[in-house]
Amino acid sequence: MINNDLISIITPFKNSSKYIEDCITSILKQTIKNWELIIVDDYSTDNSFDIVKRMSLKDDRIKLYKNNGNNGIIETLRIGLNKSVGNYITRMDSDDLMITIKLEELYLNLKEKGKGFVSTSCVKYFSKKGIGKGYKNYEDWLNELMINKSNFKDIYKECVIPSPNWMIHREDLMNSDAFNSNIYPEDYDLVFRFYKNNIKIVSSVKKLHLWRDYSNRTSRVDSNYADNHFLDLKIKYFLELNYDNRKELVIWGAGKKGKLLAKKLSEQNIRYSWVCNNPNKIGKQIYNNQILNVDYLNRLNNFQSVITVASKDSQKLIKDFFSSKNLICMKDYYFFC
Repeated sequence: MINNDLISIITPFKNSSKYIEDCITSILKQTIKNWELIIVDDYSTDNSFDIVKRMSLKDDRIKLYKNNGNNGIIETLRIGLNKSVGNYITRMDSDDLMITIKLEELYLNLKEKGKGFVSTSCVKYFSKKGIGKGYKNYEDWLNELMINKSNFKDIYKECVIPSPNWMIHREDLMNSDAFNSNIYPEDYDLVFRFYKNNIKIVSSVKKLHLWRDYSNRTSRVDSNYADNHFLDLKIKYFLELNYDNRKELVIWGAGKKGKLLAKKLSEQNIRYSWVCNNPNKIGKQIYNNQILNVDYLNRLNNFQSVITVASKDSQKLIKDFFSSKNLICMKDYYFFC
């Protein structure tokens, strides 16, 4: 039976013995007490299970299960959801930490908005060795989205809701197909399904989640989280949700990502034109498409553009170009990086 006031925290873990006790301790310290921790062992080979079992004997809100099939994180999440009984669902990673007010803040924001929303917040990376530039840039970018309340406007750039830092009504999660998809990266795929189902975002500007970085973190070492999987996901949802085949599709950018996008569109027999600013590439034929000068866009009246240019300065100029033509982001043009 579903408990309408209960928060279910779903936490998969695998070989997390270094960090899992600190993670659970941060949950135990939460200012709100109406939670259950559904924590599922994804075939660990260290003593993670024993650590969690010891802690579960001291607090019956910690409910420990096993994924004996060694089928990975998606199946582990499914087990966790099936075992949970809370009306409010959230995720947590076993190597991260919660600020003491995290659950309360996400819960109150979601409760105020009601169904049709997902609650999230700003985040902070931490590491004993210090945070690299890439992760720091991602943290800053995410937090800027939260502050500006503009997450879905950048959904084709990168995952706009941190995977261990959201809360949603069970009904909305189920309507978004929960963890039933087998597509990786599973967190990004779920966020696209929130977008698809018109789930709106309510974001806190507080840094409620502490995201641990270390050399063998899953997102660093698992091939399911490689860049090419991200692009596959973007293309899938763009073609499903935003692509208008009545308009000419134009790729802007002929760098590494632009070429990979062109290749994947060609493999799916999607017709496109291709422009860039680089004089060394203009006029070249790649995948049977000639790369044109961006002035080509001035001759078009009905088109959509996908931009693969990563430079912030260049992106600003590109935005100014489209604004001068009264074209709208996420309707007429989309940034893929």
